[in-house]
Amino acid sequence: MGIAGIKIKIMPVSPETDLEKIKEEARKIIEEKGGKNRDYSEEPIAFGLKAVIAFFELPEENPLEDIERALEGIEGVNSVQVIDMRRLCE
Repeated sequence: MGIAGIKIKIMPVSPETDLEKIKEEARKIIEEKGGKNRDYSEEPIAFGLKAVIAFFELPEENPLEDIERALEGIEGVNSVQVIDMRRLCE
């Protein structure tokens, strides 16, 4: 099995949501589930609302659904969507 590079868009419930707290919780969840954090950025959506874009590595045998469910459980998160997934060269 290989390593997958995954980008997930994490949408907050409002523009006032603390994105740094979401990033911190996401980092913990991804590492607990066997992933390796790479990069976090913010993407403007509309009317001051920004999404968190998390990029991480995950062994292909690890279930991505577990991470998605855990990320959806973070306080202040409205939705989670996988926006890119590809096999990384080692």
